[in-house]
Amino acid sequence: MRIGIDILENEILEQHPDVLNILLRDHTTQHNIFWATENYKQFGSAYSFHSQILPELITGENGNIIMPRIHKDKILQQSRSKEMAEVFTPSWICNAQNNLIDNAWFGRNDVFNSEISLDYGTYKWEVNKEKIKFPKGKTWRDYISDTRLEMACGEAPYITSRYDSTNGEFIPIEKRIGILDRKLRVINENVNTTGEWLKAAQTAYKSTYAFEWQGDSLLLAREAMLVTFIENYTTKFGKEPLLKSLDFIAYIISWNVWQMDGLKGIVPNTCGGLTVTEVDLFGNVKTENSFCKGCMDNNILKHNGTYCLIKDWSKKDTTTGRSGKKIRFIDLLKTK
Repeated sequence: MRIGIDILENEILEQHPDVLNILLRDHTTQHNIFWATENYKQFGSAYSFHSQILPELITGENGNIIMPRIHKDKILQQSRSKEMAEVFTPSWICNAQNNLIDNAWFGRNDVFNSEISLDYGTYKWEVNKEKIKFPKGKTWRDYISDTRLEMACGEAPYITSRYDSTNGEFIPIEKRIGILDRKLRVINENVNTTGEWLKAAQTAYKSTYAFEWQGDSLLLAREAMLVTFIENYTTKFGKEPLLKSLDFIAYIISWNVWQMDGLKGIVPNTCGGLTVTEVDLFGNVKTENSFCKGCMDNNILKHNGTYCLIKDWSKKDTTTGRSGKKIRFIDLLKTK
């Protein structure tokens, strides 16, 4: 697959036929993710807010419809910022915030890199090239399985920093600072066989979560995570991973990076007013109008929309016996 910031759906479809379908899947609705924006309505009704993103809509002659934010025109960038608060974070800020998390986890600073102050209050970073050392009582396996979540992830710059989303500059693997980038670096430093590497990478992906409202950004985030997997495996072993390995990583991504209204915990725009009509034994028709109690009370636990499902990979599904128990995202909030 071509290396660059713009991941082409045509290339995914050509080289990995089933992967694009997996990346487009929404496991809550059992349909594909949907556009959840009117930014593409000029292309026809199939690109309207509630329409599913289908492979044929973004491949072939339509292969350049979805593109990273840096490639969108300035007017569209401003519109999305105003309407959906879509503001992408520079990589140096992502790095600084991810460093804070790792400082707390490791109990020391500058584990993966050192921040260097520049003019105008910005920073760059210098990579620590020594093998990562772990504190007493913790191992590299503990690190890659530590659960991390990026909220309203956009193109997921906090998870994988393949490029700086503010200027489009491509970032080589050894300089990346995302949550997943760091986990994969640790795996690369501690594993030398393909089988063990794949198992460890699956653990890293299963413990890395994110959600996003808009379907195009969500797909870009999912694609970036998949390509990050390919790039790291290829750099480590000098060849691309097998298709079955890609399919499984894509499947994990499709569960762990999902489409959601982060303020409500539901599939975007699925709650609101309801009209219920009942007919009794005598043919009398009774109509009742109700409203979403969650919206009225600003209570995330009372919405009448479709609550989003994710997987707890540490538990088995009691129905299938396979790894990964389906749970509602909001049920994680209820346990706190």
